[in-house]
Amino acid sequence: MGEAVETVRGIRHEAVSAWFAEHIAGVVLPLRFELIVGGHSNLTYCVTDAQKQRYVLRRPPLGAVLATAHDMGREHKIISGVGKTGVPVPRALGLCEDEGVNEAPFYVMSFVDGVVLAEAEDVARHFSVEERPSIAYSVVEILAALHDVDPDAVGLGDLGRKEAYLARQLKRWRTQWEKSKTRELPAMEEVAGILERRMPPQHGASIVHGDYRLGNMLTGDDARIAAVLDWELCTLGDPLADVGYLMNNWLHPGEEGPTSRGAAQSPSAAGGFPTRDELLKRYAAATGRDVSGVDYYRAFQYWRLAAIVEGVMARYLKGVMVDDEADTDAFREQVEGLAQAALDLAQRID
Repeated sequence: MGEAVETVRGIRHEAVSAWFAEHIAGVVLPLRFELIVGGHSNLTYCVTDAQKQRYVLRRPPLGAVLATAHDMGREHKIISGVGKTGVPVPRALGLCEDEGVNEAPFYVMSFVDGVVLAEAEDVARHFSVEERPSIAYSVVEILAALHDVDPDAVGLGDLGRKEAYLARQLKRWRTQWEKSKTRELPAMEEVAGILERRMPPQHGASIVHGDYRLGNMLTGDDARIAAVLDWELCTLGDPLADVGYLMNNWLHPGEEGPTSRGAAQSPSAAGGFPTRDELLKRYAAATGRDVSGVDYYRAFQYWRLAAIVEGVMARYLKGVMVDDEADTDAFREQVEGLAQAALDLAQRID
């Protein structure tokens, strides 16, 4: 075992390797662990064994965080359940809840080939303009399929309360904002008030991914989604919450988004993709749901994301993230941009 392997932060090499040998069929020691850069919440590692077989390990960040968002047993249960459906996810291989092994729970899943289209440059590098509509339609078809899953039928009926999703989310993220905010931001309070006053009736109780965007997916060479990743914010609730989130992340070429300050451009800004309206129509046709009130959900998701990004920034400022070199000024500007975008949309519905 080389020096670089033994000093991977967040991994106790010998103990985790021993656990793999006992619980993951076919693995051949020694193992090499590599942090997959790009996540600001749960930590993801590529694990390669002596025969070049690859696996993926997920563990919580280093430090105290919002407990339910970093529950490894819960996340393992979600991908195990969703894996029984037509929604593409990595295969769940094992869960370790013994903190004596790696100082925190972790789970292991299969490695899926594909590229993460996190920004416009990734799209331009890997896919032609002609291939891009296929990617977009795959994204929408999978979302419609996810929202059509009966949670009880796949063992996820107890994932969360099925009713009052928006009320619970508003309470949760308002509390999180208060606990993690680094300064006062009046727009956050104003948006929360509008969202509470204008709350629509819930559109059924589906499995809601919570962070559904191209950057949280692996796209295969066939220009279709090979796997949906990052289920840590998944719960049961109003499916239109996922639709609003996807619309916020679906920028048109030349459009400036609220997270553009200090951040890469949305992958759809590369051009060649269907418009937001086209995706909405396709989702409505596949599900039969009324999407005319999507602006409420877009405002809610900008506001919620502002609270999430503020929490990420707070963790960096406390020094509990593995890749602890981050531009916290850019995070701060993103939070302010998100809060303003939420306010602009919220005032349209108020």
